[in-house]
Amino acid sequence: MRLGLAIVAGLALGIGAAWWLARDPAAEQARAHRAERAAAAQAQDARRDLFRWHDAAGVLHVSDTPPKGVHAERVARAPKTGIEVHGNR
Repeated sequence: MRLGLAIVAGLALGIGAAWWLARDPAAEQARAHRAERAAAAQAQDARRDLFRWHDAAGVLHVSDTPPKGVHAERVARAPKTGIEVHGNR
């Protein structure tokens, strides 16, 4: 019984040591860096700006594409810190 346990423990230690020595820290760092860049790009795409404008009838429109021939105010989607109060909106 003890011999079998010793063999299993030795195999486990040997496999663990082989895995530890075979890993490549530079490849792991490069993989982590690529993942961070991809996450940052996705976050940037998720925060597209909005455009706000009034048409000839005075109706307020908001869209993610600017209108042609009409001046539109760009509204950033990034949250601002604090409270902002405007009486004209």
